[in-house]
Amino acid sequence: MTLNSFNFNTTPGIRYGRDQAKNACKEIFEKLGSRILFITDKGLMSLGLTETTINQLSKMGEIKIFDDVEADPSQKTLLKAIEIGKKFNATGVIGFGGGSSMDVAKLTALILGSNEDLQQAWGVANAKGPRLPLALVPTTAGTGSEVTPVSIITVGEEEKKGVSSHLILPDLAILDPDLTLGLPAATTAATGIDAMVHAIEAYSSSNKNNNIISKMLSIEALKLLGSSIEKAVTDGSNVEARGNMLIGSMLAGKAFANSPVAAVHALAYPIGGTFHISHGLSNSLVLPYVLKFNSIDVKAASCYAELAPYVFPQIDTSKGAQSICAEFINKLENLSKNLGLPQKLREVDIPKNACEKMAKDAMKQTRLLVNNPREVTEKDALNIYQTAW
Repeated sequence: MTLNSFNFNTTPGIRYGRDQAKNACKEIFEKLGSRILFITDKGLMSLGLTETTINQLSKMGEIKIFDDVEADPSQKTLLKAIEIGKKFNATGVIGFGGGSSMDVAKLTALILGSNEDLQQAWGVANAKGPRLPLALVPTTAGTGSEVTPVSIITVGEEEKKGVSSHLILPDLAILDPDLTLGLPAATTAATGIDAMVHAIEAYSSSNKNNNIISKMLSIEALKLLGSSIEKAVTDGSNVEARGNMLIGSMLAGKAFANSPVAAVHALAYPIGGTFHISHGLSNSLVLPYVLKFNSIDVKAASCYAELAPYVFPQIDTSKGAQSICAEFINKLENLSKNLGLPQKLREVDIPKNACEKMAKDAMKQTRLLVNNPREVTEKDALNIYQTAW
């Protein structure tokens, strides 16, 4: 096998296990210092999921809680977190929650540590750093944000912008499956499909940094996710399934952190930005249609065919790649349906006449579209949205 040159960066410290939200606090404190900015959302605070960690850390130093993070966090929210962190003289930052809280925490730590201009940091490898010490604690199994160098923020009314830089990889990722036990079935399903999309797109990415480590991680992620997602959705108290989803999401995060995602995400962003549909569900809604579009490309079809038996072991792999690929896409569609997720854009109240604007907006996601196995034009994006409607 001829291997291309590649770079691979990841979170240096990962702690997994039940009660890690409590047991890892001493290490968190040692890494982050005595004045910790704790970034989360009001929902998690009201559920009491943050209580153990906050109580433990409060015994060791000062904690300032910022719990104003919303879904698809706005630049206004980010700037507010930064301002509070400055006034508090934070020595370190924790992001505790879903991808939104972790994304806000990453950029808050960056700006507090470097005082650089946020506007100059948008894009790939533009952040200068350094950042403050950073720990991330996911409460969903989907984004993999605890091991990715990416933060996505909603700028203005609808547009999403991202910072992609190895500088915002955290020092520590704390994975505690007990924190995910209270996730509603619909959220479990949508975030689980999101994690699967990360693995699929990382494996088939046309990015020049697509590499053997990311491919291996994608496969292992899909084994765990494919075998556990239905159990996690139907029996939310199944800790083994929850743990498999959390690790699967993390592995998929490591994969796409180094072999970036593509058109599924590019077309999902306008759905979330304009209609405030969750990121996981936005991905799920366009996934089969983007894969069908990509499967015309022989290399992409081959990638999907290679992944198929890891997600669906019952697939007959004696057929040709195109046949296996078609069955893979069909089974992914059926999986989404069986999990109770909406199947069409109209089911989440998106009008058909919105497809044109979403297609225009998707074209702004050049950072993602360049990684797609097949070139996507605005006309292609429109056709995909109309088919998904």
